[in-house]
Amino acid sequence: MDMPGSLPLIRNAGFDDLPAILRITNDAIENTDALWITTPFTLEQRRQWFEDRQAQGYPVLVAVTSDGNIAGYGSYGSFRSYEGYARTVEHSVYLSPEYQRLGIGPLLLRALIEYARDAGFHVMVAGITAGNAASVAMHHKLGFRSRGSLPQVGRKRGRWLDLLFMTLCLDDFSSVEKDFS
Repeated sequence: MDMPGSLPLIRNAGFDDLPAILRITNDAIENTDALWITTPFTLEQRRQWFEDRQAQGYPVLVAVTSDGNIAGYGSYGSFRSYEGYARTVEHSVYLSPEYQRLGIGPLLLRALIEYARDAGFHVMVAGITAGNAASVAMHHKLGFRSRGSLPQVGRKRGRWLDLLFMTLCLDDFSSVEKDFS
């Protein structure tokens, strides 16, 4: 593992990155409440997801350490399918456990925000498990604001989970403090 002295490179993902993306996703499924599913994905399912994102013009970004490890990935997609929501996206950022709390999450999220703003989107939505304090703090630091929660709308490992929504108006992002370390 190469870090902390150097920041990872954030770049567009390619097909060769899918095994690492799969590993990171399945770790989140198996060991966290970040994804409210219990069945790990297959490589074919991640490939189809990746192709769908590409076909829709949505980015899949990876954070790559100087020694070539994929530390994490992020993407965004449609918030809702109706045309009234066409300028709103919902994002996800996931990190490999050994790279958490090293400042990589904010780098990926900032890149996604810039990508979405440059693509002409107006609002970015985060749907976060309400007890995920680290994710809430990261989003808040980058200008997201809590907009409400939906109690007990999800279930995992025999527990009801609350969903917190946070939003960022992308038109206002340039006014957010750029130093988030």
